[in-house]
Amino acid sequence: MIEVRNLTFSYGKDKQALRGINFTVGDGEIFGFLGPNGSGKSTTQKILTGILKGYGGGVSLFGQSISTVNTREFYQKIGVLFEFPYLYANLSAVDNLKYFASFYPEGQRRDIREVLEKLEFKKDFLKKPVSSYSKGMRQRVSMARALISNPRLLFLDEPTSGLDPSGAVLFRRIIEEEREKGTTVFLTTHNMLDADLLCDRVAFITNGEITALDTPKSLKEQNSRRRVKIDYLYRGRREEGVTEIAELEKGISFPYDEILSIHSEEPTLEDMFVQYTGRGLS
Repeated sequence: MIEVRNLTFSYGKDKQALRGINFTVGDGEIFGFLGPNGSGKSTTQKILTGILKGYGGGVSLFGQSISTVNTREFYQKIGVLFEFPYLYANLSAVDNLKYFASFYPEGQRRDIREVLEKLEFKKDFLKKPVSSYSKGMRQRVSMARALISNPRLLFLDEPTSGLDPSGAVLFRRIIEEEREKGTTVFLTTHNMLDADLLCDRVAFITNGEITALDTPKSLKEQNSRRRVKIDYLYRGRREEGVTEIAELEKGISFPYDEILSIHSEEPTLEDMFVQYTGRGLS
């Protein structure tokens, strides 16, 4: 679906944004592209969506080089959710979506009200101007805009930004449903929970270079300390013990009356992000 070969880009002599990155994204895969601010993450997405030109290397979508294909039909296969909502503030949700849907063939469009209902958009605001919406409501309209054309390839930039926990759960479920339909998803986010729960694979990028690329599970397992923490009761007191997994296979070595919980001490995806990029999420 996506093939990137030795991709480079510079904003000037001293501003090398991408330094020869390589990756592929398969059909129906949710691929996480994660990096700190200024790492080259947004530059890459702008190149993939055709916004940014003048790059070096090769980029192919749907088996076609984007340097030679610039047709309406080609871009009608793509849906994009930008980090900041690009909506007409004086128009309602319905009118915004009618306008954006008009760029696509009638047979390709989804029903506007069904999509908004799926996104749990408040019915009372359907015909009110976007300027009166909360950030979470604008995010729902932006997601509807990305989905309205039934895209084969979906670019999502911070999809759960501005959403409360229940809204984030809803968005994750909708993204998974898109994958089940065969849609390929290219996801950029600072939310490591989203990346861990959704992504088949993730790539960490820093200073224009990919420093790690694997499944979230493999990245965590490769860096696991292979220990478990055990909370237990012994003689009426709550205690905590740590043991190696290899030792645990032989049985718990310390005395206890009741095991309360057992937790592995494998790192989180956020721990891996910091390790490979050398920076936090800001």
